[in-house]
Amino acid sequence: MGQGEASARGTAMEGDCLSCIKYLMFVFNFLIFLGGSFLLGVGVWVLVDPTGFREIVAANPLLFTGVYIILGLGGMLFLLGFLGCCGAIRENKCLLLFFFMLILLIFLAELAAAILAFIFREHLTREYFTKELKRHYQGYNNTDVFTSTWNAIMTTFDCCGVNSPEDFKDSLFRMINQNHMVPEACCQRASQTGELAYINQEQCLLGNMMFRNNKGCYSAVVDYFELYIYVAGALAIVVLTIELFAMVFAMCLFRGIQ
Repeated sequence: MGQGEASARGTAMEGDCLSCIKYLMFVFNFLIFLGGSFLLGVGVWVLVDPTGFREIVAANPLLFTGVYIILGLGGMLFLLGFLGCCGAIRENKCLLLFFFMLILLIFLAELAAAILAFIFREHLTREYFTKELKRHYQGYNNTDVFTSTWNAIMTTFDCCGVNSPEDFKDSLFRMINQNHMVPEACCQRASQTGELAYINQEQCLLGNMMFRNNKGCYSAVVDYFELYIYVAGALAIVVLTIELFAMVFAMCLFRGIQ
């Protein structure tokens, strides 16, 4: 009789634990679902917004790429949250297994990306960027992705070259534009009646230090993103931890469903 009661209590506790995991997983995945929906909404709004914001984004390759990254991330989170919610609330083994496999693939992809970033970290040095800038930057050819991206960076961060304007010496840019010491994107600008205009474009192109941006883009970008790099690193650790717990919860619920 005692053994029967103990067994019943054990079964009841197991059922309560399974129910707790089920609802925790539902709440967790519902938040993921809402986050994915929000990112999708922002991405779609930017692409279809009739007020002209789309043109501003399209003119900047960095922002344009970022919109599609937001859309892709939003779609992935939307699907992930939906599968997790349905699998948990309906106690569907098939959905839970698919959710687990999807989380596992994302986890492995993030792990592979971290390993590749470590292996190819030398490609993020000043020397590498300077060599690429000298070889490929053309200055005024906005149909070239490399050139247009560099123009967007120099315009956005008010910088010039990787280390300084001296990076354009003995470069492809100087071979194409022999009369210009630096590209137009390096010239200082001032706000006039709400629009940005060059202070003295002619003197800037001739290399006058008074009218060009003298700070290198490597330092400018690192300074700007320094805080965000640490935040992104912390978030990456949090996300990986959440994904591990999500896989454990999904497998526990999968094994507990009769």
